[in-house]
Formats: sequence, structure tokens, C-alpha cells
Amino acid sequence: MRHLHTTKTTARTTARTTDRTTARSTGRTPGRSLSRTPGRTPGRTTARTLTRIPALGALLALLAGLLTVLGTAGTAHAAPLFKAPFPCGQKWTYSHHSAEVRQALDFVRSDGGATAGAPVLASASGTAYRYAQPSGAGNYIVVDHGGGWKTYYFHLAAYSVANGAAVAQGQQIGTTGSTGNSSGAHIHYEQLYNGVGQSIVINGVSLAPYPGSYGSKHVTSDNGCSGGGGGKYWVDTFAQATGYAAANTNDPQGVLNAGTNYVYCKVWGQEIRDASGNYNHWWLRTDLDTVYAGKNGYGAYVSAYYLSRWGNDEARDNNGTVIPNC
Repeated sequence: MRHLHTTKTTARTTARTTDRTTARSTGRTPGRSLSRTPGRTPGRTTARTLTRIPALGALLALLAGLLTVLGTAGTAHAAPLFKAPFPCGQKWTYSHHSAEVRQALDFVRSDGGATAGAPVLASASGTAYRYAQPSGAGNYIVVDHGGGWKTYYFHLAAYSVANGAAVAQGQQIGTTGSTGNSSGAHIHYEQLYNGVGQSIVINGVSLAPYPGSYGSKHVTSDNGCSGGGGGKYWVDTFAQATGYAAANTNDPQGVLNAGTNYVYCKVWGQEIRDASGNYNHWWLRTDLDTVYAGKNGYGAYVSAYYLSRWGNDEARDNNGTVIPNC
């Protein structure tokens, strides 16, 4: 993959005269002239003027306030452009069963890669909160996106962010697991608006009607394809490096050739150490040069141990810029 190449102005006497004149000419109860239809009775200029101007102002203020509320509500409640909760290029199949009452979907990987341990990504930016429910959802994260919108990610093997952390779309928030009431590794995923489960929408397209079993419908993710770090960072690597599905050595995807390569961002993960004591916990998200059969080479992770210019637990590009977190 070597790619070098955001008023009381009228006296009381006038008022009394006005009221008496009104009563004689219309037979209506004195004091009710201010509520009459303008233009019905001659000689009411002062009363009509004093009435119509405040009434019109009040009406305009009411309309302006209503428009403001409607405009604010529309902006605040608009759904984010949700993306799939797994990495760029990965293909996952999904299903729904009746026990999942909030229109949730369960995702498992269907491109030959391992589901267990795969990164779980934020569908949209927001604030992440960590929870645990051993008898149900297991380890799970809720991302509050604002405007009443939240996404839920159940059964995580591990958390990847701190409680209350601000997260970007495409940022890893956990790893796929089977904690809680679960029969196998999967991502249980929900989209809620004001606490009510919504039909899952990815990239503006609803996944409904839901299938009742895996294998008939699939989603290929474009979440994090832009890197999640705002661009590409050029680095030199001193040897061929194996790329993995997550920031660990559980699921090899292919190989990044030695030389000058681009990377997108970094995550903290499994330590890689050699016999001389050199080590690194940072992993770099990149696209691989060689992809193993049935695997995915996009958005894979390569250990920062292979960087030519930097030492232990450093992850900088060739200019010395610290590579941003995913």
C-alpha cells in the first residue's frame, strides 16, 4: 500500500364618554368596545388604535416565538447520519428476534474475519457512557448524540474509552464480545430517540424489514474509512508488518510492506515487544498492501513498533507530528 506517491393617553372623561356613546349606539354593555371588530362604529379612533396596535404586536410576537420553537426543535431533533458500528470495509450480517423489544439488531461478521474481538465503533459523534449488566446487556456503552438521539452497544468484551469521554464518529469504543445474556459474540445495536427504539438506519437507509436470521442481509461499513484522524500521516516502517482486525494479534488480515506508508490514526492496544526490550502499545490504522484470503485490508491495525524513526510507546509521522487517536 505504499501510497507516496465546520397608553393611557386619553382622560377618564373621554373614556367614559366613549363607553356611553358605544352603549347608546349599539346597546352593548359599556366597556366592551376594545374587543369589537375594528371599523364597526364611527368615532372610535382612539379606542381602536389603542387596541389594535398591542393586539397586532402580541400576535406577531406569538408567531415569531412559534417559528423560533419549531426551527430550534427541527435542528435539535434531526437524526445524525449514523454509520455501521464496525470498521471500514468489513461486511457483517444482521438479524432481529422478538425478544429485542427496542427494534435492535444483532450483527455478526460475514466476510471471513472473526467477530469476537473486532472493534466496535461509534456510529456518530457524541458522549460515551459505560455500563455493566451481567444478567442482560453485559458490558455496554451508550453514546448520547444530543437532540434526544442515543445509540446502544451491548455485550462488549472490553471498553476502549473512558466513561463520559467525547467520541468521534468511527472512533473505537469497545471490542465485540459475548458478555451478559448472550450465546455468542455479536454486536447488539440500538438507535433510540427520546428513549424509544427506532428502526435502524445506516447512511440514511433503513435496514427494515428485519430478517429473522443471519445470512440473508448484510452491511458493508464505510465507518472510519476517512481515517477518523482528519487525514493521512506518512510514516516509514523498517520491516514487513502484519495487519490485524483490531489492536491485538488475534485476527491477522494481511501485510503492510516495509517503506513509506500512510496511516490514519492510532489506538492503544496489545503490547508488542522484542528480545532487545523495544516495545509499543500503539497501533496504527492503515490499509494493507497484501490481504489474506477472506480477510479485509482496509482500516486494519499495524503495531507502531514497526515505525523506523521513533521509540517505545511513540506514534509520530515522519515530520514528528503525533498521530491522532482514532
